[in-house]
Amino acid sequence: MSTPLFVRSVSLKVRLTLALSLAFLLIFLDHRLGAMQPMRMFLNSLVSPVQYLAVMPEQALDNFISQVQSRRALIRENDLLKEEMLSLQGKMQRYEFLMLENERLRTLLASDAREDRLRMVAEVIAVDSDPFSHQVVVNKGTRHGVFIGQPVIDAQGVIGQVASVGVTTARVILISDQSHAIPTRAAESGIRVIAQGVGDTSILELMHVPHSTELQEGDLLLTSGLGGVFPEGYPVARIQTIVRDESLPFARVRAVPVANLDRIRMLLLLWDADSDHQPIRPEQEADET
Repeated sequence: MSTPLFVRSVSLKVRLTLALSLAFLLIFLDHRLGAMQPMRMFLNSLVSPVQYLAVMPEQALDNFISQVQSRRALIRENDLLKEEMLSLQGKMQRYEFLMLENERLRTLLASDAREDRLRMVAEVIAVDSDPFSHQVVVNKGTRHGVFIGQPVIDAQGVIGQVASVGVTTARVILISDQSHAIPTRAAESGIRVIAQGVGDTSILELMHVPHSTELQEGDLLLTSGLGGVFPEGYPVARIQTIVRDESLPFARVRAVPVANLDRIRMLLLLWDADSDHQPIRPEQEADET
């Protein structure tokens, strides 16, 4: 009996049908019974080392770049800190020199050195509703050592002075009030002028300034210390405009207050270290009681 040369094989359509049927069967079993879960875990365990080895060079490169960038940033920051330290050291040397010169001048003029001022923080709790009166009420009074005429400043410069005082509150008149005037001097030229309030928190007028004045726009005005109310050297305002109209007896000079008088919240009350008036701290009140 002879064997045929050509054996009839299974057709491609049948093979495809069997493969699809088997695939759907496996999908069904895996979905319903989780039959392929052990195989999937085995394959994941088998492939994980390969994935780790494939990602490891990229992670190593990223770590290296990060370390290099961090090192460069630290070196740059260190250089900046060194430059800043040198600058501060230079300023400190200049400050020490100025302190020595100041002491020599005071010795020459037989003038006593000014003592540091004592300070206490106060908070604005009310604003005067009268549009023609620029006054605020703070939460410190006589029980805290506040007194009438006491100078008041904030982080930028002079605010005003205490106009009236109660037991736990005090009323502060601002330098922008029409009834308030403060003696100042120009920081550059030293020219003394009176800064008068005009009822506008953004404007002060300088009184009786001659047309030939050496004042310039942009000059900073500091408290002169005259009058015995405000200590010397605190910023008050900066000159904004100078109008020299020969038809007027004096030049019209306007300045902008350094402090933001229309949105103040926290203030500083000042005392002389050797004054009869001294701040009363909460712990001192407890000792007295």
